[in-house]
Amino acid sequence: MENKNTNETMKKETGETKKKSCDFYAYLDRMKFIRRWQLMRCTRDENIMEHSESVALFTHALAAIRNRVFGGNVDEGKAVLYAVYHETAEVMTGDLPTPVKYYNRGIHGAYKDLEKLACEKIVDTLPAEVKDGIAPYVFADEDSEEYKIVKAADRLSAYVKCLEELRGGNSEFLKAKSSIEADLHARNMPEVEYFFEKFVPGFELTLDELESL
Repeated sequence: MENKNTNETMKKETGETKKKSCDFYAYLDRMKFIRRWQLMRCTRDENIMEHSESVALFTHALAAIRNRVFGGNVDEGKAVLYAVYHETAEVMTGDLPTPVKYYNRGIHGAYKDLEKLACEKIVDTLPAEVKDGIAPYVFADEDSEEYKIVKAADRLSAYVKCLEELRGGNSEFLKAKSSIEADLHARNMPEVEYFFEKFVPGFELTLDELESL
């Protein structure tokens, strides 16, 4: 009888522990399992966790350039945090290939709704006392200058991936490189043009070439 009661108590405690679990970062940790460029042959796979790091780096660069070179006034910290969490939904939705995502307005709108629902479910796993400190960066203000910088950085990250693949002899990324480059220049963002002039050439160099400069 005592063993039975003990087992029931343990089961109850385990259940309570599971209910109290805050799974937000466990969800985000699964970013490393979500592969990008699924329709493309890649010499090296890229997951959305490393992509998010890349976008955060480029976002910081673009925001700093905007403020320090072109007299801007964007919130660099906010921009970087938008970048850190910008792929949150894909933990549940996966990385939908760009040609599918933007095939028409109906598909794009439906996917945006799905992303919102996914983010809401993930954010709801946060403890109430910290949710207000994190949720605003998951649900970014898409009309803000900070978010526009994140979107440009997202494309820059994809562009750099194209350069990496082409450098490895993979011509599969040739058309993607051209279209992404055209898109970036069409944004008319001086910080993007500055980044192209100052930083992009380095991505086409080998380690030996970098060290010899």
